[in-house]
Amino acid sequence: MDTATRLEVANWLVAQSLTGMPENEILRGFCKRCCAAGLELSRSLAIIDTLHPIFEGRGFRWNDVDTNEADSFEYGSSNEGEAAQNWRRSVFHHMLENGDDEFSIDLMDCAHLDFPIIEDLVAQGHRHYLAFVHRFGEAGTLGQMDCFYSNWLTRRDGGFTDTQIGALRDLVPLLALTVKSAQQVDIVRTLGRVYLGRDASEQVLRGRISRGVTERINAVLWFSDLRSSTAISESISPDEIIPLLNDYAEASIDAIYEAGGDVLKLIGDGVLAIFTGGDMSAARHAALRAEHRFRLNISKLNARRAGEGRPVTSAYVGLHVGEVFYGNIGSEDRLDFTVVGPAVNEVSRIASMCRSVDRELLASSEFCAGLDDEGRRYLVSTGRYALRGIGRAQDLFTLDPEIAASPSATKAYENFLADEMSHP
Repeated sequence: MDTATRLEVANWLVAQSLTGMPENEILRGFCKRCCAAGLELSRSLAIIDTLHPIFEGRGFRWNDVDTNEADSFEYGSSNEGEAAQNWRRSVFHHMLENGDDEFSIDLMDCAHLDFPIIEDLVAQGHRHYLAFVHRFGEAGTLGQMDCFYSNWLTRRDGGFTDTQIGALRDLVPLLALTVKSAQQVDIVRTLGRVYLGRDASEQVLRGRISRGVTERINAVLWFSDLRSSTAISESISPDEIIPLLNDYAEASIDAIYEAGGDVLKLIGDGVLAIFTGGDMSAARHAALRAEHRFRLNISKLNARRAGEGRPVTSAYVGLHVGEVFYGNIGSEDRLDFTVVGPAVNEVSRIASMCRSVDRELLASSEFCAGLDDEGRRYLVSTGRYALRGIGRAQDLFTLDPEIAASPSATKAYENFLADEMSHP
């Protein structure tokens, strides 16, 4: 590969980095261009750690023949179990341990090496293995993303030539920079969704980051918290508190997301969420679907936790409808993208009333009034109450107890929710 061709491939990599091409397509395009220029690649693997609450990193593959391997994958922690054993026996781990940036293996003369992958590569007809580790440096590290790992293989008799190895030395760092750039965009989107919520994250990433930039919206508001959480926390060891909160938070968040809602804030064991859209009746039904799914999630969760000998509980849910300000609130250095307004305080007070009236769900009169006739018949009044800090008393509603007591009523309610799911 001559200098002019290397420059063409380098320019292509830079252009794709700017356009945001997916990493697996970047690797595929890079390998095909290398092959067209006479660099006889047969297989490649690129790996980069990331910053994600579940995955440790992502990998991308390319082969010169069709295989059943996915061209991209995600991997979990390599610190324990079989994954840790595999990592410690890998070429990349060997390179890190020995401070190597490059490692070459003649696959026709490597019986002295103890890398499990070698036998499979030889059986597939590969003749030469070349690996690189490109370190980012302290200023370029983000979480565990501190290296770009890659390996390159050829079926060519005699392996890679010195010129071909030189071309890879020149070009792979640019590939690393391109993949790292794409991963940083993914990290920003992931952190936004995880810490801000799905819609709030999209709003921020579209540029709505100025303090005081808000909009008035009508929304169905959800506030939930755990029953007897303080007493449970005082009765268990400190290292059990976070798993308890995580389990029940997951039960609620999964239900809200499944119904199309958006979680805005976790407040201790409390969850603040909204359901929006042009049809507020549909948003109300979505909130009821989420509440029903939440109860089913809790039932499964409690069965598992009880089987493990761990404490179980339930949750209170308050539902309300009102106009709120949605956007950036805070200081210039610390903003929160959330909802504020009297309706937010009111839904919190409604959820708090669940303890007093011994109901797991309470909905405001505004919420109930906006349902269709069929929806309203599943809710019954629990009475009129003055809410702490709220200037007016109001009727609060809960699910008709007949729904839980009668299998036929339960089925009818579930059919009502299912019908609404098919007509968002």
